Amino acid sequence: MSGRRARTGHDWAVLTEAGTALLERLPELVDQHLRELHAHSPLYAQVLSQDQHWQETEQAMRIGIEAISAPKSQPRRDLEYAEWTGRRRAQQGFPLELLVHSYRQAGYLIWDALLEGAAGAEGEDPGRLAVLMRAATTVFAAVDAETATASEAYRATEAELRHRTDERLQALLDALLEGKESPPGLAARAAAGLDLPEHGRYAVVVLRLERRDGREPFHRRIQGAGMRFIWRMRTDCEVGVVSLGGETTLADLSELLAARCPGPGGISPVVDGLAGLGGARRLADLALRTCAPDATGIVRLDERMPTALVVSQPELAGRLVADVFGAVLELDPADRVVLLETLDAWLSCEGSAGRAAGRLYCHRNTVFNRLRRLEQLTSRSLSRPRDLIEMTLALDAFRLSGA
Repeated sequence: MSGRRARTGHDWAVLTEAGTALLERLPELVDQHLRELHAHSPLYAQVLSQDQHWQETEQAMRIGIEAISAPKSQPRRDLEYAEWTGRRRAQQGFPLELLVHSYRQAGYLIWDALLEGAAGAEGEDPGRLAVLMRAATTVFAAVDAETATASEAYRATEAELRHRTDERLQALLDALLEGKESPPGLAARAAAGLDLPEHGRYAVVVLRLERRDGREPFHRRIQGAGMRFIWRMRTDCEVGVVSLGGETTLADLSELLAARCPGPGGISPVVDGLAGLGGARRLADLALRTCAPDATGIVRLDERMPTALVVSQPELAGRLVADVFGAVLELDPADRVVLLETLDAWLSCEGSAGRAAGRLYCHRNTVFNRLRRLEQLTSRSLSRPRDLIEMTLALDAFRLSGA
């Protein structure tokens, strides 16, 4: 297949002359172009200022016409202006499909005007029309390049604007979760940006980040009827703001989370409004801290209050362990583990030695003997409420210490 015919000097002269003739008609062409655009969609007139749109269109068509006969060695001013236009239209919120339509419509208009000029010219070279027909590829290639450049610039700017908006909304949400002093109206601005009610029922969830083995974050798998989640990733955890709609309860939230992720995680009490998210975040963190280092599952703070009191005062917790279990901690590690596991099983079985024995695979008398030995070592009685509370809290503190 033979190659495309090389353009001669005569061809360039014809294109230059045709382009000059079009520039003389440019105001008329711009008016026609805008009429056709407005007939295609009312958004052209609604979004864009009439005077500014006319001036920008005149500039774009002028540069585009000049590019038809410009030597290849010259910079592509038409592409530079197309990039500027694409960015500007994205910033104006103008639909991309209408931007593309305006470029293609302008291309058809210019091509029709070129052919009209060639057909109506008198005394011209008989080959003039043939030259313009051979230039069709150049004209529409230029239009395609301008359209592609404008579209690419539009999409890049749109992504940049979306990223800025996301960052701004995330900053608002972070400020609420930190609970620090903030400018008046922060909660209202966050409500508007995040499309959430400023006053409503909210809870905060904190999920500890464990090794994922390539799995997606937990929060991407969490959806629930009557609940809306907004998540923020941290270096060591995932923080979720949960809008509880209707009659949705913390029990519903806990059940949903338990079915979607293994945890560990903590759930705050319900707070009223976005302004309470800072306190809720701290309470959710506290609930998570009641989980042992190797624990799984999702816990609610309102169900772990005694343990939460222990972990919120680590220095006192350490003193409590030393005071209650000092003699126990001096035992051989294996012996110590047996006694403390027996106490834990007995407490979990609500004081039933028989059920604890089944869990520990031993005789119930063995459970009684171990508990009596604990009472002797701690100088406390499990039948006295105050002593029982001290031993229960000391066991929680010891377990949460990771020892």
